[in-house]
Amino acid sequence: RSSDSQSSVEIDQVCPEDQGCYTIVVRNRRGFVHHNIALSVIDRPDPPASHPVVSKLTSDSLVLSWTGPSYDGGTAVLGYIVEVREEKSENWTEVTKDCINTCYKVRSSLEPQGQYRFRVRAYNSIGVSQPSQQSHCITMATQSKKDNPPKYVDVVVDTINKVKDHYDVHEKLGVGKFGQVYRMTHKETGDICAGKFYRASSSKAKAAALKEIELMNCLHHPKLAQCLAGYNTRSEIVMVMEYIAGGELFTRIIDDNFEHTEPTSARYMQQILEGMQYVHKQNIVHLDLKPENIVCVDTTGTSIKIIDFGLASKLDDKPLMVMHGTPEFVAPEVIGFEPVSLETDMWSIGVLCYILLSGESPFQGNNDAETLALVTEAQYEFDEESFEDISDEAKDFISSLLKKTKKRLSCTEALSHPWMVSFTPLLRRPTKSLDKTKIRRFLAKRKWQGKTDKAVHIHNGNLSPGHGCIRRVTQFQIVTSSSALCDQVLFLLLLLGASHPEPGWSQEAEEAIQSLDKQLQCEPRFRQALRDTTLAKGATAQLTCLVNGKHDLTAQLDHY
Repeated sequence: RSSDSQSSVEIDQVCPEDQGCYTIVVRNRRGFVHHNIALSVIDRPDPPASHPVVSKLTSDSLVLSWTGPSYDGGTAVLGYIVEVREEKSENWTEVTKDCINTCYKVRSSLEPQGQYRFRVRAYNSIGVSQPSQQSHCITMATQSKKDNPPKYVDVVVDTINKVKDHYDVHEKLGVGKFGQVYRMTHKETGDICAGKFYRASSSKAKAAALKEIELMNCLHHPKLAQCLAGYNTRSEIVMVMEYIAGGELFTRIIDDNFEHTEPTSARYMQQILEGMQYVHKQNIVHLDLKPENIVCVDTTGTSIKIIDFGLASKLDDKPLMVMHGTPEFVAPEVIGFEPVSLETDMWSIGVLCYILLSGESPFQGNNDAETLALVTEAQYEFDEESFEDISDEAKDFISSLLKKTKKRLSCTEALSHPWMVSFTPLLRRPTKSLDKTKIRRFLAKRKWQGKTDKAVHIHNGNLSPGHGCIRRVTQFQIVTSSSALCDQVLFLLLLLGASHPEPGWSQEAEEAIQSLDKQLQCEPRFRQALRDTTLAKGATAQLTCLVNGKHDLTAQLDHY
């Protein structure tokens, strides 16, 4: 449509196919000019991608969870409408239109033993989607489950009876560095539990197992796995734990039936912080917070618990230094063999949060040596692609925990952080599903690495008093489950200062030393170069660089 003063183009009933880049070209006898514009078409969202899944079922309430729409219509989803119908009726009734997350607790209009189906619609600023697939038929419980406070047990280790006197031992659930875990049932009550069978091969191994039971008696909290009983015999110590059936949290997240968003991640982190807040109030450090130790209470809900306090310690006036940890999650002070504190756990919580939101590990290097070097320098960044849909509050929350100096948030401070507060049910915020591809890749990589890890036992090591590292080791043994040599062994050998094979070492140990020595023989290279620096007159200039190479390096700094 044109006139002497203007030209215009109208597209009636625009549809997604009309969006894209448009170019306008104006010509006359002297030449032409052109201009590009982008046309975006927004619509109501697609229906939620999954049917509602039910958990926490009682006689008069239940919790629904679902997956958000695969396409939000080009503008953020503002909320969800939950609808219900009785099994014998065809009429759908609105339960709520104010749900802003992908889960909702239905508290009204449900009768004991009643049968219902549920469905969900998503809406944005344009309109309301078609309904999701309806849920399976849900039958309410006969009577309401009372919200009684949990009963905790102060365990007294049984030195008279054996565990099989009171429990039936069933299939193996897992294997750890301490021993094995089995599913068990109590012979009288039929209650299901998990039994951790510790090898009591030495007095030191027994003391470690008994120490864990002692610590667990101080850790009675809903977000912490509970110890139910303990047995001490000549050959083994058995720690009877509550059975937690939901599996690892990170495995739950990648399930197609569960939505992964920033608000749901915040709620998971809130639960972790609540559990660790109680642990820290007892002046206990966990020292092994990682994805495998955060598990879901059941297979349908979103409640979690923290497990495995095998490396935990109670702090006192005496400085505590430790020599264990998982490279991706360990704090810088552990690597530097400096005293640990409650803030050591906060670093690991920051790493967990980073991975939960992005699917990537902030300090993951090409090998364990590189990973530990990045942790030591606290070098990480927020990848633009991975954090594209993550709020600034979330990134600030992570940054407040991943500090090299121990000025990290405490659990109490973290729970009061704006990111935690911003996702309370009282505040309405649009949500967007996070991509699960990277977190699936992260879990697959950890699972693969778990099959090739080596355990290194160190004996007769002398600690360097001023530097907190091992100067020399006179004997060590590598226990391996695979012929492939992992980078962790090479890095540990580097820390141990062992550069040449000694008599009695295994073939793999010799190969590890020779490989490491070959790496060190190459020419030096900068891992971190000098950086341009501007200082005020009279200030102290500190120029720092990191170099990889043989120990007899010499450096020269020229000024020109």
